[in-house]
Amino acid sequence: MRLREEVGLNIRNLRNSKGMSQEQLALAADIDRSYVSEIELARVSISVDILEQIALALEVAPKDLFNERG
Repeated sequence: MRLREEVGLNIRNLRNSKGMSQEQLALAADIDRSYVSEIELARVSISVDILEQIALALEVAPKDLFNERG
């Protein structure tokens, strides 16, 4: 699995585990909802700044976005 796919899947799994919609995550991370979808589907590469915003919105450490999930 490519890193972009792994990060997207981790973001989706973390978001779902917190009961958040893509819209709620987008609002909390100050990004567009459609961008959240593109990230989760691994259709875009994202910056470190966006990774940090998403991690803060999900209340996890940025490294948690890279951890392999089972």
